[in-house]
Order: sequence, then structure tokens, then C-alpha cells
Amino acid sequence: MKILNKIEINQRSIVTIGTFDGVHIGHQKIISRLVNTAKQEGLKSAILTFFPHPRMVLQKDANIKLINTIDERYTILESLGLDYLLIKKFTKEFSRMGAEDFVKDILVDKLHAKKIIIGYDHRFGRNRNANIDDLKRFGDQYGFEVEEISAQDIDEVAVSSTKIRNALNEGDIIKANAYLGYNFMLNGTVVKGRKLGKQLGFPTANVHIKEDYKLIPKQGAYIVSSRIEGVLVYGMMNIGVNPTVSGERLSIEVHFINFNKDIYNKNIRIELLQRLRDEQKFESVEMLTTQLVEDKKALLSYISNKDNN
Repeated sequence: MKILNKIEINQRSIVTIGTFDGVHIGHQKIISRLVNTAKQEGLKSAILTFFPHPRMVLQKDANIKLINTIDERYTILESLGLDYLLIKKFTKEFSRMGAEDFVKDILVDKLHAKKIIIGYDHRFGRNRNANIDDLKRFGDQYGFEVEEISAQDIDEVAVSSTKIRNALNEGDIIKANAYLGYNFMLNGTVVKGRKLGKQLGFPTANVHIKEDYKLIPKQGAYIVSSRIEGVLVYGMMNIGVNPTVSGERLSIEVHFINFNKDIYNKNIRIELLQRLRDEQKFESVEMLTTQLVEDKKALLSYISNKDNN
């Protein structure tokens, strides 16, 4: 897959348009249709997406949280067999582009689109004043076909996105992963912390996520995995403020088992597998340590059951 910030393809293409946050099972169904149709008709498959998210630009006060960072979205899309991922920088100026100018200048002249796969409720152009009927009319005028994604399929996409966000906000990782079709992930850099975990016998990697728009699941303890230097390692992660030891700022800390390499300043990907419990304020550090021992037992049981299945 080629990732292009310059919106231009010098080959005949089939295009779909959208933000594709989450790239979940509903999105994957649409992308599979795109890729298969491209192969059948001798076209290049392309997704035209926008970043920053339009709501980030047009609604400055919108507290929008996304399931994927833009880099995570790249990685997931790359696994789906696309030829091109085109990222159009979304600006206020671009939002004022008229519908026909968008079709002619971008879809026709720059992407050489011979087919557009798009939702029945898709709106585009300045003030979102054009719809799929307008797109079909432009298709007749400029020589491309419009394939409509049904209401049922679009509803599936919308429902999936809502359910994923709700599940993550509730800490229901199993449900979120089922809708995603892969494990929800957090990507960040390992930074130095207060080293309190090490004092308790549970040294942790403190993970800093630079993208403030990334959706962080409900505070609590989770079973996670990560592939570090090619080796799959499991761990238990806490998202929270560490109330037992007078923590104040939200932190993401992972204790990896059977792992003792120095990974400071390294970028790691953490996949969330199962929730263990809510974050708690314990009456003493000793009680916290006792709970961490129980969490580790639950983690080892999870790994054992996974290995036996």
C-alpha cells in the first residue's frame, strides 16, 4: 500500500471516502468490496481520508476522541490489501470547496476515478450541501460510476463505531475487540516514572501517548500483550491516577512478566486483551501489593488457558 499526502494517482482507480476511525468490521466489509472490485475491473483501489478529523478543525471545542491515531489507521489499512491510502489535510479552506470542484479537481483530474463506492447518506462539498444523487449526476457528466453502500451496511458501520466507543469507555475490552475485529491498541513511548512499581516488586513501563485525541479506555487494570524486539510478552496494565500512593495525574503503566530489558525511550504497541478490575484506593501499600499478586495470578491463568486452546 502506498501512502500519499499528495492527492494524485496516475492510474484508473476505484475510490471510497471517509475517516474510517477504528477500521472495524463494518469498515472492513466496505474495504473488502473495494479491493475485490478493483481486482475484477482492473482498477487501483484507493481510500481518500482526511486528517485532522473535520470536527477537530470546524468545531474547535469538540472534545473528540478517536479509536485510532492516524499512524494506527495506516497500519491496519495496510493489512487489507489496498493499493493507495490518500490523506487529504483537512482545513477550513478545504471545507469551503464546492461539490463540483471537489469532484472534478480531486476525484476526476487527480485520482482518475472510474468508480466511487460511497454510502447512501454521504454528503460533501461546501456546507455538506451535495448528496449521493448529486454525485451520480456528476458521474454521468464526468464519466465515473457510483456504487451505493446500502442503509443496512452504513447502519452497521455507525452502530459499530458507537458500540466500540461505548465499550471502551465502559472498559469492556472483549466487546470492543469483537467489533473491531482485532485487539484495541495503545501506542506510545516508554518514559521514566516515579519507580513506585519497582519498590513494590512490580516494575512498570510508563507509556506516554503523544496524541491527545486518542481514546483511552476506562480507568482500571487490564491484561495486555506487546511484541517487543520480535518477542511476544504479556503484562498487566493500569490506567489511572494511582490513588493508593497519592498519584494525581493519569498514567498508563504496564508490568510485563518474564521481561527485564531496558526499553526506556522506545516506542511500543500495547494490545488490550481483557479487563481485570476497576482502579482502587487501598488502605495500605501492602494491600495494594496483595492485589497485584492476585492480578498476576489472573494473568498467568489467562495465558495458560490461551496456550491450551
